[in-house]
Amino acid sequence: MKTPDAATLSESVARHNPVDGESLVERVRRLDRPGPRYTSYPTAVEFTEAFGEDDYRQALARAAATPDAPLALYTHLPFCAERCHYCACNVVITPHLAVASAYLERLLAEIERVAPLLGERRDVAQFHLGGGTPTYYDPDTLERLLGRFREHFRILPGAEVALEVDPRVTSVEHIERLAALGFNRLSLGVQDFDPDVQSTIGRRQSVEATASLMAAARRLGFGSTNLDLIYGLPYQTPASLQRTLQQVLALRPDRLAIYSFAFLPRAFAHQRRLPEEAIPRGEAKLALLELTRETLVGAGYVDVGMDHFALPDDGLVRAQQDGRLWRNFMGYTSARAPDMIGFGMSAIGELAGAYVQNAKKLNQYQDLVDAGRLPVARGRRLDHDDRLRQQLIREWMCHFRVDKRTLEARFGVDFDSYFSAELTALAPLEREGLVTVREDALEAGELGRLLPRNVAMVFDRYLQAKAGGPSPFSRTV
Repeated sequence: MKTPDAATLSESVARHNPVDGESLVERVRRLDRPGPRYTSYPTAVEFTEAFGEDDYRQALARAAATPDAPLALYTHLPFCAERCHYCACNVVITPHLAVASAYLERLLAEIERVAPLLGERRDVAQFHLGGGTPTYYDPDTLERLLGRFREHFRILPGAEVALEVDPRVTSVEHIERLAALGFNRLSLGVQDFDPDVQSTIGRRQSVEATASLMAAARRLGFGSTNLDLIYGLPYQTPASLQRTLQQVLALRPDRLAIYSFAFLPRAFAHQRRLPEEAIPRGEAKLALLELTRETLVGAGYVDVGMDHFALPDDGLVRAQQDGRLWRNFMGYTSARAPDMIGFGMSAIGELAGAYVQNAKKLNQYQDLVDAGRLPVARGRRLDHDDRLRQQLIREWMCHFRVDKRTLEARFGVDFDSYFSAELTALAPLEREGLVTVREDALEAGELGRLLPRNVAMVFDRYLQAKAGGPSPFSRTV
């Protein structure tokens, strides 16, 4: 296997777009820095153990006061049969089904415990099973889990009912049963089809198995299929990634999520098994990103939000065009719900001005449930400033635009005065072409659409307070 050549760049990256004589490559290299993905603000690193079960109960009571507002439900099913070396998810690796069965019983108990605390508020606009590998469980078990949810919640007509699947362990029977249960969206993990890359990251998956599962989903009426890819994996080159992209395009998924590989070996010990010298960095990684964007846009996909692409008639594109695109811990969605409830170990919820996260470790989660408690480990209640910045960052990450007047009316502030320090800090990014500061709005330039996190970070008061210290976040390229 060959280490990526850092001098190999796509034509669009190699072209000069000078700022003070700098090329685009030089600018992006200088702007590349660690930063949050902003599936929440404040980010999860700001959650605190001072927020506990009583705080969660109070948040649920506040959420219950708006019974007509729809909910989003996320459930974490953490089990995988084997570990992928690149993975940064909270997973449990075990071949022992008894462990997963014991977890399911606690999960069912948590549902029973939380639902009554929401009073009459039971309508669901977005339902998502994530992991781990949800299809680690057999179809009967998944049907039992969904049945328990339906005992307590009403999944609305037209709701987004989705789950993540691993084509290596997902059967056609899974897909048939899931379709019958009302699931209408699948997200299939791929990462890369190149044999050398797959061997290195510990995930061998054929194009044929992926295509077969997608064909079954379409035949059974799934309205949307998504494929996940990762750029920046060991031994990826522009040539190898181009082959993967062509294989993916032949499958014509409705959506594609193209994530930057987050190499964080201090946080994830299993990533130390990867050959660090083979991981694309700098110009080499930027080449992979630009190649991906050019290829997908050239094939008719629309660049939607950060890392996401969709066909022009997909619901994500329509939601962005209409200003309805939403972002939460499940990613981008057109199924906007003001509150999200998380179930299972490490699951995060957002409701009634608070974030709440369950215990991250399996034994801690199960012990709390067995003790008759809500399995809360930490969280955060948002103040007025948090909510203002949360809305600003969410609008930026969804629409690459922030309307000053809308925020002023909603939060009772004068935008330019309130964010005077941030507007000063934006000036260098405006010169770089990331953002244009107008009298009534902030708008992204082309480079800002490539690096939206860099602009959002300016408005993150917690991040700015820690400037100069070590960062737990992945880099923005």
